[in-house]
Parts: sequence; C-alpha cells; structure tokens
Amino acid sequence: MKIRRLSRTRQPFFIAQILVPLPFKIWSMFVDFLTPKIPRTYLLLVAALVWTFAGSMLIWRGFTLNQVLPVYWWVEVVLSILSGLVFFQLLFNRISKKHVQRIQSMPKEKPSVFAFFNLKSYLMMFSMIAMGITLRKTGIVKSEYLAIMYITMGIPLLMSSVRFYSAFLQTTIKGKLVS
Repeated sequence: MKIRRLSRTRQPFFIAQILVPLPFKIWSMFVDFLTPKIPRTYLLLVAALVWTFAGSMLIWRGFTLNQVLPVYWWVEVVLSILSGLVFFQLLFNRISKKHVQRIQSMPKEKPSVFAFFNLKSYLMMFSMIAMGITLRKTGIVKSEYLAIMYITMGIPLLMSSVRFYSAFLQTTIKGKLVS
C-alpha cells in the first residue's frame, strides 16, 4: 500500500481544520460543565413557573399602571380578558403545546435549565420585553391603553402556564406509577 503525501499547499488547510475547532470545543465543554442541568420533567415545572411569573407580572402591572380609573374601567378589564382569551386561542395555545412537546422529546435526560425556550422564543421574549419597556418609558402610548395591553398579554401567558403544570403533573404521576 502506497502512502500518498499531501502537497505543501494543502497541509495548512488540514492543520487549521484540526486546530481551529479545538478552542471552540474546549469552550463548549467548559460552558456545558457550568450550565445547570435538571431532568426534563422539572424543566416543564421551570417553564410553568416562568410563564406564571411573566403573566402575573403583566396583569399586576396592567392593574397598577392606571392610577386614575376611568368610569367604565370594568368594561376595559372585561375586554382585556376577552382579548387575552382570543389571543391564547389563536397563538399561545399552539406555542405552549409545541414547547411542551419539544421538552418531552428532548434527547438529553438532563438538559440545561434554560432549555425551556428555544432561541426563537428567547428572541421573541426579549423583543416583547424591550417593546413594553420602550412604550412605557417613552409615553408613546397612554398608560390607560398600555394597561389594557399588559392585561391582554398576561392572560394568555397565565393560561399557557396551565399546560406546563398539567404536563409536569402528568409526567410526574406517570413516572411514580411506573417506578
């Protein structure tokens, strides 16, 4: 068997292919080592708690944002709740279902504690938070209307958290029955 020698022009390319990914792999291993991990079942609970916190915070902020209540404040609250229910049915029902399925089908038994969202969802969350802060700080939208928006967004978040709690309880009970 004859060994084929590489030309000098191709050798640096192969050396770079070996050496360049090495620091990335070491960094990746280091970050993986430092990242807290939890069982998938408890990742559902973490997701439920995060969605509950976000929804509760938005609803609380919506009710406390308006210091002077309009005469028909209850109409605004009812409309906000109804809008939140519609928003849940149109968008958040599907999103929360996808997240639960994604968490349950993760290949790792102990994924990162931050894996309850995928990258797209983290970007959406950060953009929504930034938009809410910007609207509140700049005064572009009156606080009366911003309060309605906060309550409208808080309702579907709270309702979506119920799906995560349910999946957590079902998985926990099923796991105890099997064991």
